[in-house]
Amino acid sequence: MKLLAAIGVLLFVSLPAHAQAVKPCEELKDEITKKLDAKGVKGYTLDIVAKDKDAEGKIVGTCDGGTKKILYNRTPAPAETPAKEPPKS
Repeated sequence: MKLLAAIGVLLFVSLPAHAQAVKPCEELKDEITKKLDAKGVKGYTLDIVAKDKDAEGKIVGTCDGGTKKILYNRTPAPAETPAKEPPKS
């Protein structure tokens, strides 16, 4: 009886961990975006791609039960244009 109870407890405890691992990609992408924005990171993109797809970028998360990954890429800063002077009259 104790063995059966122990097995039941282990199964019950492992369910939340499994359910937590199956996070929708858009939800995880939003969480990562909020964290990066809070740290003041500018000029980046987050892309959701299939797990087995070769793509450039640093893997910053996996989602949809491990079937997809989220890639972080820096984007080049736009060149600043000098302010135009008003015409002289």
